Amino acid sequence: MDAASLAAVWLTVKLAVFVTLLLVLIGTPIAWWLARTRSILKGPVGALVTLPLVLPPTVLGFYLLLLMGPHGPAGRLTDSLGLDRLPFSFAGLVVASVFYSLPFVVQPIQNAFEAIGKRPLEAAASLRASPWDSFFTVALPLARPGILTAAILGFAHTVGEFGVVLMIGGNIPGKTQVLSVKIFDYVETMEYAQAHWLAGGMVCFSFLVLLFLYSGRRKSSWI
Repeated sequence: MDAASLAAVWLTVKLAVFVTLLLVLIGTPIAWWLARTRSILKGPVGALVTLPLVLPPTVLGFYLLLLMGPHGPAGRLTDSLGLDRLPFSFAGLVVASVFYSLPFVVQPIQNAFEAIGKRPLEAAASLRASPWDSFFTVALPLARPGILTAAILGFAHTVGEFGVVLMIGGNIPGKTQVLSVKIFDYVETMEYAQAHWLAGGMVCFSFLVLLFLYSGRRKSSWI
């Protein structure tokens, strides 16, 4: 594996770690609200969060590019604050990846919260636990398997992204050239041996992730 491939692997891992941490922090309160609320906004918010599952990545990437570009609201905000623009930067990849992978994190956590039911929280309330105490000492520990599943799915999905990161980050070696884009680059230049190494690694990684998730489900069903 050459230096360019190693740089793409390292950038992909760094991106996936940052995005996974942000997704868990952002996705957990959203999932909690969706699992508990009876608001009429639950349907629209749930549909909005799930939209990246059915939306073509290039469509999402196009609108994020307009949003973060020099004439978009996010672009004007970064310009007014004296910050670098998000398109074609690592920060832009992080923002785009969070939007694109959000449903892969919110849905497992929401399912975990819904599976808890009302009784444990009502028992905590009867012991005079505040809503915050009930959330941190009852709901989160009981939902831990779902949160772990969500984190793994979010990490794996970020590693495999292509359309969104290409639209937002382009193909800048060492800066925005992630693993999937590097494979595409090798195929375009007909360097199939290098593409095989990276693509084969992605296949193995994906298989191990799914094997771990299914093994975890089987063990939890036995308990």
